[in-house]
Amino acid sequence: MKHVVRNALLAALGVLFVSSTAFAAFSPLKLDRIHSKVSFTAATVIFDVDGEFGEFDVQIDGDPSKPETVKVEANIDVASINTQNGKRDDHLKSPDFFDAAKYPKIRFTSIGVKAKGSQLTVKGNLTMHGKTKLVSIPFKVAKGKNGAGMDVTTYKAKLTIDRQDFGIGTDSIAAKISLEDEVQIELLVVTFQK
Repeated sequence: MKHVVRNALLAALGVLFVSSTAFAAFSPLKLDRIHSKVSFTAATVIFDVDGEFGEFDVQIDGDPSKPETVKVEANIDVASINTQNGKRDDHLKSPDFFDAAKYPKIRFTSIGVKAKGSQLTVKGNLTMHGKTKLVSIPFKVAKGKNGAGMDVTTYKAKLTIDRQDFGIGTDSIAAKISLEDEVQIELLVVTFQK
């Protein structure tokens, strides 16, 4: 009986060791907040408006070497919008556009990640201004070392959305007169291992 119990304990310890070793083989990626960026360009009939969101967070969980295991969740603080024009930023935060008081966050939650060469396509639900749309974001992936000698992985993407799909600016007279519907978003997500 003692041998049976001892063998069962050894087997259980072996399974735990293998599982913990496999789990330790990767860890979630941590966002480099200094170098990461969420920016956009909105076109009017006479000029482009460039801006960015200064406050955001990205959570990436799963094994980066196995994209199908990866889950991505991003949250952007709408009130952190910055177009280098305070009056315009206040207007963009108003009910005419983003309505930051009512919809303080832009959210993205992935439902699937696929890899092809040095490119990742992340499909997921983008929620903005109370509306959710399925989008596919094609990221170019680059790996290297930063100034501190740490291994870094960078994900760059460009995505064009139709602001009308999210009800942004649909009731604004100024937007109806001069703002184009398509907005280009640029993402730079710089990460390192935790």
